[in-house]
Amino acid sequence: MAFDDKRLERKLLLKRTFPRIELFEIGKKYNIPYFDRFESGWDINEDDASLEIASKISDVQLKKVFDKHLPRKWTVFRGTYYTFENGELRLEGSDKTIRANVYQAKKKYGKNCAAILKTLVEAGRGCSLNEIKKGLRRGVDPFPILAELEQLKIITTSYKGGQYQEWKIPEEVSPMVQMELGIVMPAPPKTSATPTVGMVEADYMLEERRRIGNMDKELEQYLNNLLKRRLDATIKFGKTFSVTSLASYLRDLFGPILYFDSLLSITQQYGLADAEITHEHGKTGMRTGWNLSLFGEPGTGKSFSVRDMILGKPDAKIFPHGIPGRNRYAGGMTPARFIRIGQAYVKRTFNFIIPEFNDWFKYKGMVEPLKLAMERGEIKYEMHREVIGPYRFGSFFSVNYNVSTYSRGYEVTVKDPNFNAIEDRMLCRLHRLTKQRYVEIAQSQMRLAFGEIDIKKGSQQIRDHLTLVYAIERKHSLVKRQFPYKPVMITPQAYNLMEKARETILELIPHESVRFSARLENRAIRFACAASLPNYFRSDLDYIPVSEDALRYAVQLYVEEASVRSREEFKPREVLEKLA
Repeated sequence: MAFDDKRLERKLLLKRTFPRIELFEIGKKYNIPYFDRFESGWDINEDDASLEIASKISDVQLKKVFDKHLPRKWTVFRGTYYTFENGELRLEGSDKTIRANVYQAKKKYGKNCAAILKTLVEAGRGCSLNEIKKGLRRGVDPFPILAELEQLKIITTSYKGGQYQEWKIPEEVSPMVQMELGIVMPAPPKTSATPTVGMVEADYMLEERRRIGNMDKELEQYLNNLLKRRLDATIKFGKTFSVTSLASYLRDLFGPILYFDSLLSITQQYGLADAEITHEHGKTGMRTGWNLSLFGEPGTGKSFSVRDMILGKPDAKIFPHGIPGRNRYAGGMTPARFIRIGQAYVKRTFNFIIPEFNDWFKYKGMVEPLKLAMERGEIKYEMHREVIGPYRFGSFFSVNYNVSTYSRGYEVTVKDPNFNAIEDRMLCRLHRLTKQRYVEIAQSQMRLAFGEIDIKKGSQQIRDHLTLVYAIERKHSLVKRQFPYKPVMITPQAYNLMEKARETILELIPHESVRFSARLENRAIRFACAASLPNYFRSDLDYIPVSEDALRYAVQLYVEEASVRSREEFKPREVLEKLA
């Protein structure tokens, strides 16, 4: 029995610490027959692969695996037999420490601590604050207990987005907690068969639909609170607010270089309303949603703009600016899991925030399904033992990834030669670690640390306005009778301005071939329309006209991205000065 427990814990450890591409390499190295049927790591099932390896190798071999392969060094695993922490595997358990910590927390918080742990043990998954409170007496504040349990490494935050958070007991820690609390869990039914891929997929989908339900609740609760307490103030704020006001607010916070990335990510949030873009004679077939990519050298603030400014980072005094309950953080998610859970988002519009987008392209065959996802097309993916889809993906992406930059142009670190097809479907912005950017990052970090930047009030006003406009344009049941839906109306002026920019750029390119596609103009137009949505309350028209300021920023983006794609064969300033 002890051997079975140890083997299962070894399986959990391998699955937690290695991506499937590494599991595939480990299995091939040790000549495990299970892996002979697959051509690549993309095709394997992580549960099956981890169990096969765990059953075939010894502890000595396990140690060699961790020395020679690439585990996720940020992962933490504290089991009865194994401990992995700070990138190092120890062939000893953490059970004595965990049980002592449970005893310490129980002694300090008594029945309330035991009730929280019992709720989490019995759930066997992440639990929200409301779920945790159900096991407590009225008036008990669970936050100090949760904070201490997390500090003692008994529980972890399993999900955090905006003001919503979930906590869970890691699977390997749960038996120790049960033993210390004296809880006897019902034994799972005995079976000789391992879970099938269909069962794994069903679990993924069930978990994701539950998450979507929680995100829907988060939006509804926030919107309800706004309508009851801050509606008049939000409308008053909206009557003077615009993309120029947003840019001014961000420029004051972060300086003339850094502000622009946050301007892009917050403008994309307005675009998530996916409002129709019309012209004076009817529909254009376009909508305001678009995909965003910030790419460049490490340490240039990409994650800050895409993730922290949208979801918030309270411990760093950064408050969320994004729509509550509409941003799905996908850090650590594999592309295989994304393609599976994407089915849960059919006919829904969310934003997937993906840090380190490079990692998704370590798996062969990812360009085509992601290209379809970004086109909001029909995804179908066939693997060795399952077929995913077909389904139509309706959400968007905010991603960042690292590249090698040069004095002119850049080179992606993604090996797939077709990756440019992905870049071509996003609004992209290149980051170089220039002296000015370096100084602004350092100064912002210092000002935040010393509390000199107070963004709480500004973030609340912008988030309230953004959420209200989003709810109106999505015809949310709480507001659709009170406020009219308005499409965004594009004018010939916008296309004329884009045409002039195009002609000026083509004149400056010294050869016939062009390194960027016409999709770039389409994305710039969508940006201008999304950047006009902040003007919803500024007029009584039954549509939102594209603003001149929004067009100015859109043309700037178009020219700068065209320059980057052209290996900087022309300087954006030359084009913008001619257009001015």
